Amino acid sequence: MTTIPTSAETGDRHGTFAPARSEWLQSRDHVRNLVRQEMIGRQLDRHLPAAPQRVLDVGAGQGTQSIRLARAGHQVLAVEPDGAMRAACTAALAAEPAAVRDRVTLADGAVGRLAPVVADRRFDAVLLLGVLMYLPASGPALAELAAHVAPGGFLAVAARTTTSALWRPAARQDWLAAAETLAEHEAARAEGRDLRYVNEIGSQARADTFETLVGQAATAGLELEQWYGVRVAVDLAELDPVPPTDPAEWQALLDVEERLGTTDPYRQLAQLAHLILRRPAH
Repeated sequence: MTTIPTSAETGDRHGTFAPARSEWLQSRDHVRNLVRQEMIGRQLDRHLPAAPQRVLDVGAGQGTQSIRLARAGHQVLAVEPDGAMRAACTAALAAEPAAVRDRVTLADGAVGRLAPVVADRRFDAVLLLGVLMYLPASGPALAELAAHVAPGGFLAVAARTTTSALWRPAARQDWLAAAETLAEHEAARAEGRDLRYVNEIGSQARADTFETLVGQAATAGLELEQWYGVRVAVDLAELDPVPPTDPAEWQALLDVEERLGTTDPYRQLAQLAHLILRRPAH
């Protein structure tokens, strides 16, 4: 593993995630995160050519996808602004074989300040997974990252949609929360802004419409190739348990989630929308 030194800047520069990082790290082995990481990994594999490819993972967090891609033989630049999350990534990498560690470069950086780390390089795949909801707006972030997508490459974005934000509390029959979310949705539409909410790890967050994301990507020169729903059924329960101990039950859960995530109307209700946005080769 190569580590690019931390900048002289201090404090959190990654939106509204920092206050909830401890709860996020504590939930890494629970069903929702395991399903999320497995589904996103499978979906990326469908679109990423055989290794070695050049991958930029922005907001890499604890490094789950960066490490998985490095295991597959890809060269990964993992960019993460939060020191505690970089430490978690470093610890995870320490348990990997040297060949995997050597394929990962871990750097301090974020949307809005990628230039010192990335310069003008382009990548076969650029990842922004579970980050957009913590940023003030989606448009500038998509434009910045699209500039680093090589011809023929893609930008993968996993984002919270307004549809999901509205549906989940109602699906759980949390009627007070559902009513509050509907009222917020109406206020956001009237004021011409994005829907805001507090997510399950206690962070202030923001939801995008699917149409807005696709339109902003098109403006940046990227075309929607495919999109998936991530975490369709497991989010219907209020509790987030550890995974089933029966391997057959766990595999059945993953199979159901994968199939629902490619099927309308169910994918529209998923916790995350995972968009593959391709830059034409010519």
